Amino acid sequence: MSHKFKVRQMVRLKQSGFSDGRTSAADVYEVVRLMPADQTGELSYRIKSGAIERAVRESEIRST
Repeated sequence: MSHKFKVRQMVRLKQSGFSDGRTSAADVYEVVRLMPADQTGELSYRIKSGAIERAVRESEIRST
């Protein structure tokens, strides 16, 4: 299984059903690290926007 997104690629979070106040679906993030699949088999990424860095599953992001 290979990653859909690459390091330094710009991505957006997909619209979710909630907001935690720190991020918005309109924020653009840069992929900073490709991570292995989690226990469900879904690939993960580290993404960053400004000072905020977070881990996300591939299904949670989309290309810009």
